[in-house]
Amino acid sequence: MTRQDALFDPEPAPQPQADGFAPVSADAPLAERLRPAHLDDVIGQSHLLGPGKPLRVAFERGRVHSMILWGPPGVGKTTLARLVAGAVEARFIVLSAVLAGVKDIRDAVVQAELARQAGHRTVVFVDEVHRFNKAQQDAFLPHVESGLFTFIGATTENPSFEVNSALLSRATVHVLKALQPPEQEQLLQRAAELLAAPPLSAAAAERLIGYADGDARRLLNAYENLVAQAGAVTELDEEALERSLGEQLRRYDKGGDHFYDSISALHKSVRGSDPDAALYWFARMLDGGADPRYMARRLIRMANEDIGNADPRALRLALDAAETYERLGSPEGELALAQAVVYLAVAPKSNAVYVAWKAVQRVVREGGSQPVPMHLRNAPTKLMKGLGYGQAYRYAHDEPGAFAAGVNYFPEGMGEPRFYEPVPRGLELRIGDKLAELRRLNAEARANDPDQA
Repeated sequence: MTRQDALFDPEPAPQPQADGFAPVSADAPLAERLRPAHLDDVIGQSHLLGPGKPLRVAFERGRVHSMILWGPPGVGKTTLARLVAGAVEARFIVLSAVLAGVKDIRDAVVQAELARQAGHRTVVFVDEVHRFNKAQQDAFLPHVESGLFTFIGATTENPSFEVNSALLSRATVHVLKALQPPEQEQLLQRAAELLAAPPLSAAAAERLIGYADGDARRLLNAYENLVAQAGAVTELDEEALERSLGEQLRRYDKGGDHFYDSISALHKSVRGSDPDAALYWFARMLDGGADPRYMARRLIRMANEDIGNADPRALRLALDAAETYERLGSPEGELALAQAVVYLAVAPKSNAVYVAWKAVQRVVREGGSQPVPMHLRNAPTKLMKGLGYGQAYRYAHDEPGAFAAGVNYFPEGMGEPRFYEPVPRGLELRIGDKLAELRRLNAEARANDPDQA
């Protein structure tokens, strides 16, 4: 074996121990010791790993495919890549896009070829693949196409922007989600059993989970540090947690309110049209360690729920701010989010669509499946036309003002319930005027011809 072979010879994927976790040193970080080596031991990602879901099916059939694992930090991207390799007993080569270059990619190709000659499959895992430039990403293409190895890239950035379209077209993108609080509680229970640690108080667990913000590695690192510093105690409480994490665990307000109280304060400040208070709570949450991506998602929700059609530009600006953050990262991208916070706060407010959506969902849920009226049905065949499909339909563009006055578009016998009622603010002021005029035309047409559809 040459020196190069000795340096780069890929290792088989780690095999699980009896407890279901990969064998590692007792001195390894807690997150590494708890890394699952069985698919059933993975916490979270049920949308990918549940019965009949894409990755579960691929694992069970032993037919793994090249893929991009996209998700926030600490959600199991590396773990899933290792499990993929283990599922097909493949050699597992890890490259870090932060440190590796084209030479390292070539070395991985050589080792994949040697493995194939020895009758082994190979999985090449590239962590933070978005950090590779175009030339580096292109270097994988011929080998992915030839089937020399299965390519798995992990990224926290939107692959639509950060991964070459050629490589993206040859890999399936799987979106991983941040761990939810119940999943983090389950992870803490496993950690407590492994460390034989004292119980964690409910308040401390809530704050620790809020601090981790869905990142399993962050959660376990903080918990391991807490246990190590607590000493001989009967319970791990908030005081012990604050001692172990210090400034990292800064409260979201001095009165002791927690994460969801703070996001509520931000949301209510935006809804209340107070840009200064909204900026304050936004800054407080970022200072307290909140994930800016989470904040961006909440701003998008505010644009939908509290502004809506009063200013449709608000939603576009919130989406643009989220995209800008993805491209720039911190701290530059946070300014775009702050701009969105201010715009949403000063924009005219309307929850008319939000209210209408809730109301129509309730009607559909309670009313069942009403048949589509004959005049609204499509009639692509002669038989369907003969049955009356589409009969008496009035094409709006052929009517005065492109409005077929008097037509009822609801199921027969349902009447015409009103779900959407625009507020007299912003653009909805004009929308309301228009709807009032259309309703007047409807009433006038029906008064002149009560039998029309």
